[in-house]
Amino acid sequence: MPFDRDHLERVYSTYAGVYDRVFGRVFQGSREAVVRNLKVESGERVLEVGVGTGLCLPLYPRECDITAIDVSQAMLDKAAARVEELGLTNVKLLKMDAGEMEFAEDSFDLVVAAYVVTAVPDYRKLMKEMVRVTRRGGRLILLNHFTQDSPIVAAVEKAISPICTKIGFRTDLSVDAVIDGWPLIKERDERVKPLGMWHVVECVNNKK
Repeated sequence: MPFDRDHLERVYSTYAGVYDRVFGRVFQGSREAVVRNLKVESGERVLEVGVGTGLCLPLYPRECDITAIDVSQAMLDKAAARVEELGLTNVKLLKMDAGEMEFAEDSFDLVVAAYVVTAVPDYRKLMKEMVRVTRRGGRLILLNHFTQDSPIVAAVEKAISPICTKIGFRTDLSVDAVIDGWPLIKERDERVKPLGMWHVVECVNNKK
């Protein structure tokens, strides 16, 4: 386990005040490219895991029902202000550990995790929970940095991962390492901007 929940919450609570200015600009293009192309149907139940300051929330159709969670109350306070300012009446915000969700099985049609898989203490617990709360036939969307195909780049990423964990994320996970072993059918794995360093991975939940 690279870092624990308390460390993660402290790190992202510290980021809350500057997240939009520092990280928002870097990641917003990929957020928009992914969320705007999800083809969410009217009335679908959407869960956003690790909502942060809520930058993705205005991008979803107003006709879907969005539940958004985060472990950091400071981040959720920022998201709540955005929800109120934009009048997003279809959004519910909850403080919750993504590795121990309080939802019933099959609660959602679509689960979205943007920049979360490599930022949680145990990505296996996260994946288990996302599979559990998504209905059979529902979709899981992962937008994240994953290790590169180049052996040299991958080796560098693995080497710097211990440093990166101190600031809240890791760099040594591959797509296959994250989704293998789960009842998921990978339907899409595409690189997105900036620089093609991030992947959007779309899976269908094929659990029994």
